Amino acid sequence: MLRPVRADRRTTSPRSAAPLGRRLPLVAAAVVAAGLTAACGPSSGSAGSAAAAPAGQSSQAFPSESPSATASAEASPTASASPSASASAPASSSPTPSRAQTGSAPTGGGSAKPARTSAAPAPAKVPGPGYDSSADAQKQIDAALRAAKSDGRMVLLDFGANWCGNCKAADKVFAQSQTAGILGASYHLVKVDIGGNSSANSALLRKYSPSGGTYTMPVLVVVSPSGTVRTDTHVTGNPSLTAEGINAFLRKWAA
Repeated sequence: MLRPVRADRRTTSPRSAAPLGRRLPLVAAAVVAAGLTAACGPSSGSAGSAAAAPAGQSSQAFPSESPSATASAEASPTASASPSASASAPASSSPTPSRAQTGSAPTGGGSAKPARTSAAPAPAKVPGPGYDSSADAQKQIDAALRAAKSDGRMVLLDFGANWCGNCKAADKVFAQSQTAGILGASYHLVKVDIGGNSSANSALLRKYSPSGGTYTMPVLVVVSPSGTVRTDTHVTGNPSLTAEGINAFLRKWAA
């Protein structure tokens, strides 16, 4: 037997359908908000505020990601810069080389300097026997004085003649090795011919041996590099014309 339907059920079903209709838009809004959140990433706002935002503001959710991306991009160079910083650290921490390491010569007593050794000057040329009547005696004397100023030797003027026996005896001693060694080491020898008719050579004799009178040849005059006469055998007399006598005379006036 069919039971009559209660009137309150018919009236209840229309009331329960109304709340369900109001909940459907909220569910749809929640689904849209969840889709935006998945596409744009998490935002600082709640899902309800994203659902309540207008459609025009949903496009601004994408730029909101760029500050965090920029921040992460700015943070990444720090990590990439750390290798260069670590690489530059050893270079900056490398010790500065000292002067000894750079090869600069020390100015102190680190390295002993070799002592200066003054080489002995080459022996002066000793003229051969005889007297050259054609020679310019004045030029020869001037050249000998210039050389004496340079090396400190004395100048020995030998006034004689080719026909003079004593002059030939002196020439034989000058040619001996020991006497030639003394002459070459300590003197510039200039031989002046006064046996001919050269007035110029006679004037030179009177210049360096001004006492005058009768000259006994050879006349040996020792002149300093400054041109001062140190000794004149026309005044003092000739030494013995032997190796011993002439060598002693040369050694005496060499200093």
